[in-house]
Amino acid sequence: MALRLFRLGQDVVTPIIKRGCAASAFELQHKNPLQRKVEKIPKAHYGGRHTVTMLPGGGIGPELMNYVKEVFRFAGVPVDFEMVDIDPASEGNDDLDYAITSIKRNGVALKGNIETKSEATGIISRNVALRNELDLYVNVLHCKSYNAIPAHHHNVDVVIIRQNTEGEYAMLEHESVRGVVESMKVVTVENAARVARYAFEFARNNNRKKVTTIHKANIMKLADGLFLSVAREVAKDYPDIQHNDMIIDNCCMQLVSNPHQFDVMNTTNLYGSITSNVLCGLVGGAGLFSGRNYGDHFAVFEPGTRNTGTAIAGKNIANPIAMLNAAVDMLYHLGHNYHADCISDAITKTINVDGVHTPDLGGQNTSTEVVQNVLQHLAEKRTY
Repeated sequence: MALRLFRLGQDVVTPIIKRGCAASAFELQHKNPLQRKVEKIPKAHYGGRHTVTMLPGGGIGPELMNYVKEVFRFAGVPVDFEMVDIDPASEGNDDLDYAITSIKRNGVALKGNIETKSEATGIISRNVALRNELDLYVNVLHCKSYNAIPAHHHNVDVVIIRQNTEGEYAMLEHESVRGVVESMKVVTVENAARVARYAFEFARNNNRKKVTTIHKANIMKLADGLFLSVAREVAKDYPDIQHNDMIIDNCCMQLVSNPHQFDVMNTTNLYGSITSNVLCGLVGGAGLFSGRNYGDHFAVFEPGTRNTGTAIAGKNIANPIAMLNAAVDMLYHLGHNYHADCISDAITKTINVDGVHTPDLGGQNTSTEVVQNVLQHLAEKRTY
């Protein structure tokens, strides 16, 4: 019945989708109470160099950032980092506010996973708050197999396009009566349309053939029903791209049994988190792949599965590849394509040709040995 009611309202939903595509970002943002209206600030770019906000985060984050800085220094990358530390045990949001200001000033950030240790209801998740405050409405994770990595499946090449600012991550919870907690799942037409259109545009621009929308509309008929209906409506504008949909339960099973059937996945926030971890686990784990967070004005790059890695911090066994790949994505975003190509090529040779692998990949090499091997390949191209 709920889905039927929603379909009857399609004559209302469709104009909103069409209007939203033509509307400015400012017109869209103020309709969603979870997002902040952000204004464009010129990126910090001086004498051919970019200034980038660096947020080390917790766990293995600080050591991985040191590896990035070492590689950038060696390769002569024209990027300067503004370091911003956020105290995970802080009972206030001053550090977070400064980090947001820094990213707004610089336009781009490289981050590790930021812990939020406080359980006080007034202290919000730093990671979620960054995405909401900067309106980073989409997360992109490209999961592509490395030939030399032992994995359950090979030749996997899937892109997950994840809605990044609402859904179960709305952080809207309350205890209606003692012992009864209600958590709101927020889905809006505007944001469902933005992420769906991003997925289809990505597919078209990158010669991808299919977009699969992941949902649970059989149970959450209004919330996921809206997300699915919006995706179907947007798909009509892309007749050259095949569109299908899949329930999240079945999707996880299909990823494990036959991931090659997927090309581009259009997901809600929670389902994107789930499928990202499943897919990365199938082809090598959390230490390999990067994640890109985009809004209309700002971009934040980080490891794809957003794991803190506290248990292995300081042991020189953390895999630095995911953070290095995030840094490469950042360089492409900034237009430093030559340096990005060189570092990416050095990473690929380190993994696929030299077989220099940390323990999470079944190898015996340390973090520093992986980085030194990357530097050796960069030394062969010292024409910067």
